[in-house]
Amino acid sequence: MSTRDVSGAADPVIETRDQLIAPMAQGEKPREQWRIGTEHEKLVFNRDDFHAPSYDEPCGIRDILMNMQPFGWKPIEENGKVIAMSGSDGTVSLEPAGQLELSGAPLENLHQTCAETGRHLEQVKEIGEKCGVGFLGLGMWPDKTREELPVMPKGRYEIMMRHMPKVGNLGLDMMLRTCTIQVNLDYSSEADMIKKFRTGLALQPLATALFANSPFTEGKPNGYLSYRSHIWSDTDPHRTGMLPFVFEDGFGYERWTDYMLDVPMYFVFREGKYIDAAGMSFRDFLKGELPALPGEKPTQSDWWDHLSTAFPEVRLKSFLEMRGADGGPWSRICALPAFWVGLLYDDTALDAAWDLVKHWSMEEREALRNAVPKTALDTPLPRGGKLIDLAKEVLAVSRSGLTARAKLNASGDNETGFLETLDEIVASGKVPAQRLLDMYHGEWAGDVTRAYEYSF
Repeated sequence: MSTRDVSGAADPVIETRDQLIAPMAQGEKPREQWRIGTEHEKLVFNRDDFHAPSYDEPCGIRDILMNMQPFGWKPIEENGKVIAMSGSDGTVSLEPAGQLELSGAPLENLHQTCAETGRHLEQVKEIGEKCGVGFLGLGMWPDKTREELPVMPKGRYEIMMRHMPKVGNLGLDMMLRTCTIQVNLDYSSEADMIKKFRTGLALQPLATALFANSPFTEGKPNGYLSYRSHIWSDTDPHRTGMLPFVFEDGFGYERWTDYMLDVPMYFVFREGKYIDAAGMSFRDFLKGELPALPGEKPTQSDWWDHLSTAFPEVRLKSFLEMRGADGGPWSRICALPAFWVGLLYDDTALDAAWDLVKHWSMEEREALRNAVPKTALDTPLPRGGKLIDLAKEVLAVSRSGLTARAKLNASGDNETGFLETLDEIVASGKVPAQRLLDMYHGEWAGDVTRAYEYSF
């Protein structure tokens, strides 16, 4: 989740609709300025007893963050508490129950992206060796109840945790128990954004299947391969889902703005504190009628904050966020941006990818998304076959897009090697969660704590 920018830059009051559309419109960039931003979360655990460290305990989350300073990271505070670290590789922040996230810098190619991931993981592993903590790449805690997990001292989380149970049954699980990988990508124009958004949204169930990695809840198989993905189906219907309007004629910045205005608010940030505005209307805020701040109108920062509080499978801000994947180990962190860059950053590949999915109805898209958390690559396709068949075609398209980009490292290798872990998944027919279940029923003998052996 986002860490607010408190740099003190000019923050004009919103007076016109153009100011609402501006973040999306100003995100347009020529192809040579397109970048790749990768975000990945990991579970933090104490190696002695596998508990999730609290914020304040010795070698807890605060100490882990502060121990990043020798690597060049600088603290970001909220109300005197360190909530993130800023550095040349982006931002390291804490999630609601202490999950550690790297929001990486915008980079030119996948070689840089994977090197950045490697640097980050080496740093936290070094800290972990000193602190006796480990970092686990899964989509969800395999054994922890909500009650066993700490809550981090971040104002927006307190507000969200009060609101979540009012709008869904699994929102607290989303906040406290899950981890994801996502990639943020650019567009050149409104038309380019629309095509990438539609293609990315239609193919998001495939990404969910390939990266499915959350088959356990509280020590037992939960009946899903991506329970993290299932959780989103019962979190908050006002701000999640497959967004049918994205596929309708007339979709663009204006329609996205209307959608965001209809998403209920969470909070307003004033004088270093979060004010609870959960369930209130940004439209009322624009009129100076927000109950939490009567007579006050929103600023540009308020709108930016609000844009970060919708959680559909693909999200638009000043870039597109691909949000469908479970957390995982190093190789899959590199594979997710490779998958999407290959599909969306080459025009021929983008056309080919859209051709594979453009004929599906909205009902078919919804059915696929709803089935994938349980059956992953075995999910039936809308017009015959299974998702694994589509996976083979889509990976071939992605590989062609990466080949066409011709971004080479010092050894002369292009970016296609980062897809190899996905090739292996498709060749075996088993997604990561199925391999975990095989071990659970086999060599682990039903002991899910053996998953901690597979930490970074």
